[in-house]
Amino acid sequence: MCGIWALFGSDECLTVQCTTAMKINHRGPDAFRFENVNNFTNCCFGFHRLAIVDQLYGMQPLRIKKFPYLWLCYNGEIYNFKQLQKPLGFEYQTCMDGEVILHLYDKVGIEKTAKLLDGVFAFILLDTANRKVILGRDTYGVRPIFKLITDDGFLAVCSEAKGLVDIRHSMASSPEIVPFPPGHYEVFDLKQNGKVSSVELVKFHSIKNEPAHAIYDTLGSLNSGFELENVKGNIRLLLENAVRKRLMAHRRIGCLLSGGLDSSLVAALLRKLMKEDNIKYALQTFAIGTEDSPDVRAARKVANFIGSEHHEVTFTPEEGISCLDDVIRTLESYDITTVRASVGMYLVSRYIRKTTDSVVIFSGEGSDELTQGYIYFHKAPSPLEAAEESERLLKELYMFDVLRADRTTAAHGLELRVPFLDHRFSTYYLSLPPELRVPKNGIEKFLLRDAFQDSKLLPEEILWRPKEAFSDGITSVKKSWFALLQEYVDSQVNNSDLERAEEKFPFNTPRTKEAYYYRQIFEKHFPGRADWLSHYWMPKWIKASDPSARTLSHYKTENDKNGAEKVHLDRC
Repeated sequence: MCGIWALFGSDECLTVQCTTAMKINHRGPDAFRFENVNNFTNCCFGFHRLAIVDQLYGMQPLRIKKFPYLWLCYNGEIYNFKQLQKPLGFEYQTCMDGEVILHLYDKVGIEKTAKLLDGVFAFILLDTANRKVILGRDTYGVRPIFKLITDDGFLAVCSEAKGLVDIRHSMASSPEIVPFPPGHYEVFDLKQNGKVSSVELVKFHSIKNEPAHAIYDTLGSLNSGFELENVKGNIRLLLENAVRKRLMAHRRIGCLLSGGLDSSLVAALLRKLMKEDNIKYALQTFAIGTEDSPDVRAARKVANFIGSEHHEVTFTPEEGISCLDDVIRTLESYDITTVRASVGMYLVSRYIRKTTDSVVIFSGEGSDELTQGYIYFHKAPSPLEAAEESERLLKELYMFDVLRADRTTAAHGLELRVPFLDHRFSTYYLSLPPELRVPKNGIEKFLLRDAFQDSKLLPEEILWRPKEAFSDGITSVKKSWFALLQEYVDSQVNNSDLERAEEKFPFNTPRTKEAYYYRQIFEKHFPGRADWLSHYWMPKWIKASDPSARTLSHYKTENDKNGAEKVHLDRC
């Protein structure tokens, strides 16, 4: 995880440039560089480094002797950089995986370069010879990047929106800041007067298109056809490979572990592959919750089963509520479910950074969207509509779950890796017939669970554990995080405030006290920037004013030994 920042056509003073660039220093606590481009006085880069590979020569902007006219700032990992080296005859000058972008661009141009990259990335490429600036972002937007461009040719780019909010320009006192669209690259002309103009914005990856880098795939042929046993074998093979390629790191690897299916599968595969690769240190796993939370208990079972070095982070409701301000500022979002779910991830990330040496952190993000894990998928009118909803959620991940996962880990200088969003794995899963992917026998993610049924990677009760919402999983079975939040915000927001919410917040008007409370905090940090969130995350096929799964009728309840009702829900 790094922070990248750049200005083109800039008339901002050096002090303003440094001040704005420093707003993302949390993303790269190991080193910082600010550099003006030679003979291009209106161009500069800022880079905050989290050293994961090539700790000696990995500073950016990255330049190599072979291509002195190219400047590259990127955040991410290119997993197939070694596979591309031999067939294309590249001679790398560093150990940096991103160096392959320079070689590819010189050899095949930006369109083929973007299609050949297997990984997660956000990059800024300056071609001084051809006076071009190029931005690019991975398929699901796992790595963030924002841009600000004015009509008179000023372009600013940053990993997070907060690094651009204080930039002012003669033609726009508050220019629009927008997220760069996932799966796209954009080419800009850098004119002789230093000003910038967009030439083309190109979508190079669709979530359903087979990536061009498959021609360098080392897996061999997958089983063909949609016979169930072949499909299950392919799922196991592709997910294991997605985890394996993400072991690329010179820093210690850990894994978030909620005890749910997704993080448990990732942790189990990590442990297996680390043993096979003879990695000497133990896998550290991390769970968070109150002392009697279902998630903590389930995660403990998984950790004991796979033999990880397990850490349990206990927090109180008061601690969770007290960090809401920091969480919303970190997220740059007021989305209800995103804020709720971010509290635990923010606190556990802070613990990891302060008390351990794990820096590269795996998690199960993306699985619920890809494998139809949310409980409301039981309400889908048809398999086809369920498949369409799955694709919609994946396209919007960069505004919700991926945003949450990136910001909460990056806030504490950690690098997040998400195997379920591997392009090969997700492309294959989405290619399966819709009827194979829907919930079955009342169980969500049935196909994924069934694929690992005989793998012996996890205990049976974990493999088939029903979906648990963050709102309920991390806190007591007697009172959920959802209920605790409702009690708190009820004391902070008056009924009259909510009645007048549309007057105060005409865009994305909050309909609940919790939404109103989050919006107030957001406006304090980012006044007038509500349009960063295009819409609230909401479940489909039901009428709801709140994204909590408590609005759903498809509940699975059971009485625990103490007589308390335990509710299995879908989302925060």
